[in-house]
Amino acid sequence: MDFSDSPHEAAFRAEVRGFLDRHAPRAMPDYFDDRIDVETFVAESVRWQKTLCAHGWAAISWPREVGGRGLGPLEQIIWNQELTRSGLGDSLFLVAIGLAGPTIIAHGDADQKRCYLDPMLRGEAMWCQLFSEPGAGSDLAALATRATREGDEWVVTGQKTWCSGGHHADMGMLLARTDATVPKHDGITYFLLDMRSPGVEVRPLRDMAGGTHFNQVFLNEVRVPDANRLGPVGGGWKVAMTTLMNERMAMGGFERLFSFDELIEHARENRQRLDPGTRDELARLYTWVRTLELLNARVVTKLGRGEMPIAESSVMKLSIARIATKVAELGMDLLGPDALKRRGPWQNRFLGAPAIHIAGGTDEIQKNVAAERVLGLPRDPQTDRDLPFDRIPRS
Repeated sequence: MDFSDSPHEAAFRAEVRGFLDRHAPRAMPDYFDDRIDVETFVAESVRWQKTLCAHGWAAISWPREVGGRGLGPLEQIIWNQELTRSGLGDSLFLVAIGLAGPTIIAHGDADQKRCYLDPMLRGEAMWCQLFSEPGAGSDLAALATRATREGDEWVVTGQKTWCSGGHHADMGMLLARTDATVPKHDGITYFLLDMRSPGVEVRPLRDMAGGTHFNQVFLNEVRVPDANRLGPVGGGWKVAMTTLMNERMAMGGFERLFSFDELIEHARENRQRLDPGTRDELARLYTWVRTLELLNARVVTKLGRGEMPIAESSVMKLSIARIATKVAELGMDLLGPDALKRRGPWQNRFLGAPAIHIAGGTDEIQKNVAAERVLGLPRDPQTDRDLPFDRIPRS
């Protein structure tokens, strides 16, 4: 493993730091802090995206011919790390730039690329992901939202859930079932949905911290032009895999999810609660964080060699969720009675930590990947994989 930047990586990191030091907003609010004014945050996000576009940093991994810089995953990791160093969290354009854009680049036709890519870069269009359903989460291929063709349009009816930023989005990446007589993976088609179409209803879902950052979306006979179909009819699963692969990359590293240094500073401010048990937990957490850094170095090394770290990514996702939860728990312990207060940065971390075990692939899914690809264990039996969807029992 390589633990230091190569000359190329060091030069790129210096270039990124120079740009961010000159242009990054000095105080970008945290989207998940419910004390902020959301509309102000949206306006600031648009302003920052326009700045990135003006200086050629809007989409560093996109090909140059569509407005990107043509760089690879290694540079994307360095970019994510330096954004965190500058105090910048996830952008509201993350889904557009990190997921929708690469998927359209890979599978879209010339008209679709011309129509959708530039508005993403310029900060004129936010996107959301309309994949998961109440009955199709970890088993995404079990989705039941249906699309029926009528001439040059598709009529879509169904329900989607966990749509982050759906209430801000102009467009959505939509998976719908267009053929129920074939096995479930084969009857899915991918659409690009105008979120302001008649029949689209976005309802907020309130999380434990009181925020409404994700939504459920109801689709009631929504008409989608066939021109908005991405990829072939029935080929949506392959297109969706492109989106999900890019989702893992867009989520980036662990640096912005927790900070061990911040926890140590918090512990120093609350020395009176540093009993032997808490000190032991801090020491154990320190070893976990350092081990995660080694795993991250392994991932970066593979990317630098042009390899795709699939199993390592799953193990890393599991580790990140576990550590983030422990950081939040220790932070609350160190607050003592103040942990019972309704608001506060540690309270928000504690209430938000469970979501990390779900977002981007549940712990159970990641454990299956690790079991199959690291330990060589057999795949779980899937008795319904080859059955026509309309013959699969559903509750």
